[in-house]
Amino acid sequence: MKPRHKRFIFIGLGLLALAGASMLILNAFQKNLVFFYTPTAVANGEAPKGRGFRIGGMVEDGSLTREGDGLTVHFVITDTAKRVPVTFKGILPDLFKEGKGAVAQGQLGADGTFLASEVLAKHDENYMPPEAAEALAKAKSAAGAQTSSTLVVNPR
Repeated sequence: MKPRHKRFIFIGLGLLALAGASMLILNAFQKNLVFFYTPTAVANGEAPKGRGFRIGGMVEDGSLTREGDGLTVHFVITDTAKRVPVTFKGILPDLFKEGKGAVAQGQLGADGTFLASEVLAKHDENYMPPEAAEALAKAKSAAGAQTSSTLVVNPR
C-alpha cells in the first residue's frame, strides 16, 4: 500500500471519529437543554409534554402549603395573568418566599400541576432573569389592555 493511501485511510478514520464524537456531544446537549416558559405559556399549552423545562414568575401570596413530611411543598407560580400550581419535594432555598420571584425546573404532570425537581429563588430585589422580566411586563400590559377596554368614559 502506498503512503498516499495510508494517509487517506488515517484521514478518513480521523473524520469518522470526529463525526462520532460530535454526534455524542450533540445528543448529550439536546438531552440537557432546558427551556424557560411563563405560566401563561404553560396554560396556553406551549410547554412540552413529558419533557423537562423551567417555569418562572412570582410565588403567589398565601399559596405556600407544606405537607406533614416536612419536605413536600405546594405553591402557585404566577405572571399576574395565569397561575400554575407547583409541587416540590425537597428543601427550599432560604430566599424562597411568597410574593417573590422563583424559577422551578421539572415536568408538567397529567393534572396540570408542575412537578418540580429543583426550585431557585430570586436572590436580589433588583435582579430578575430577562425572560421572566419580559414575561411579567407582557402579562401586565395584556391585563392592563383587558381592563382598560372595559372602562366606559363619560364625555361630559
